[in-house]
Amino acid sequence: MTPLSRRAFVTAATASLLAGCAGQAPHRAVTTAHRGQPSAGAASSAGAASSAASTGPAALGRSTPVRLRIPAIGVDTPLLRLGLAADGTVQVPPITAHDRAGWYRHSPTPGQVGPSVILGHVTVGAYGDGVFRHLDRVRRGDEVVARLENGRSAVFTVGEVRTVAKSAFPTQDVYGDVDRPELRLITCGGPRSGHGYLDNVIVFATLTGTG
Repeated sequence: MTPLSRRAFVTAATASLLAGCAGQAPHRAVTTAHRGQPSAGAASSAGAASSAASTGPAALGRSTPVRLRIPAIGVDTPLLRLGLAADGTVQVPPITAHDRAGWYRHSPTPGQVGPSVILGHVTVGAYGDGVFRHLDRVRRGDEVVARLENGRSAVFTVGEVRTVAKSAFPTQDVYGDVDRPELRLITCGGPRSGHGYLDNVIVFATLTGTG
């Protein structure tokens, strides 16, 4: 990751603007991650996904993810590329009838060293359920497969699923550097408040296979 993209990555807003979360104010990360220094929370979360992290599959080269599958909850979605909005917050997928998840392009691509971040909606307004509507049903040991533009696949195993208050979003655990390929899936969850949700659901997963 270049210094510019890394800086954008760790100073961007967290995922609290996900649709179905309308009315929730965004907030920015205020910490700076250091390359190769994993945060304690992120390391322990994803560590549960594989007991042999140090001997796991070799990291992949950078290649844009084009599709995401989570068989346990029936997700099979094309992936959009998301950047930063004009106000510096993380973009989210548009509200459409055919909802898709999106990869945050200032994060590593799935299979690269570091935390690759993918965002999806839990609801899409008048269109109903979003692509990540059942993300809170994912369990430790479930498989997540990211298909890459170069034809390869990165296979991740879930180590932890957290539901956290938006006011206590674990920015460093989600966006901070780690020393192996990991994945973060983020959506809204918890109780509703007005037109939005009070919490975020975050899946932490570690690379356990490639294809």
